[in-house]
Amino acid sequence: MNHPIVDIGVNLMHRSFHQDREQVVERAMANHISPLIITGTSQRNSIEAARYAIRYEGKLYSTAGVHPHDAKNCNGETITKLKELAALPQVVAIGECGLDYNRDFSPRDVQRKWFTEQIRLALELNMPLFLHEREAFSDFIAILKEHSVQKAVVHCFTGTQSELKVYLEMGFYIGITGWICDERRGKHLRELVRMIPPNRLMIETDAPFLTPRDLKEKPTDGRNEPAFLPHILQAVARCIGRPLEEVAKATTETAAEFFGI
Repeated sequence: MNHPIVDIGVNLMHRSFHQDREQVVERAMANHISPLIITGTSQRNSIEAARYAIRYEGKLYSTAGVHPHDAKNCNGETITKLKELAALPQVVAIGECGLDYNRDFSPRDVQRKWFTEQIRLALELNMPLFLHEREAFSDFIAILKEHSVQKAVVHCFTGTQSELKVYLEMGFYIGITGWICDERRGKHLRELVRMIPPNRLMIETDAPFLTPRDLKEKPTDGRNEPAFLPHILQAVARCIGRPLEEVAKATTETAAEFFGI
């Protein structure tokens, strides 16, 4: 496959990449995966992501945001700092932000507060949102509707058919990960991916997490990386019954338009 593909969600600043981050990026490029969008998950992590992305101009971009797990660490400076980051040319979205009631690492009211603050920032700056939702759908969608959010991608979608319908009706984009490669947990996703219009579908590894379960040569340390994105693309193309190159082209064009890259 020769068409370049975009990985819209890579946790490249994660500690598991500390030893070989540059080689990971080079392997991605060698596999025609470009650009990569580094996910910002906390104030500090978003700063690190923006700093690293600038080293590969046009090849790496980043997002600036606070994951619900880290919402408890937000303070009066957080939004100001995210706003400063958002002004940088390599920063293309606000997030990863949202609600996570599965782990509850931050109290739910604190999660809602800082999710709302980040939505307001994205709307003020006219930037897209990179969203996270886990076991919090009703509160999540209520907050998004309250603020009339239009330009957003639901990253790492693993939800239900009814949830997907709501997202699509709201005009949201959907990010699909290697979860679709899991014949047990991802079975429902293989059906649902057919419902997503080609101009709303994007693909991502969420590396180092969610390593595709059916990789023939699994990494010994279990770490996912952007170079495995073509494997996810193949699974998506198979599920929707379209040629690989066609899905590669569509997901890349959709990502480029959405993030303005």
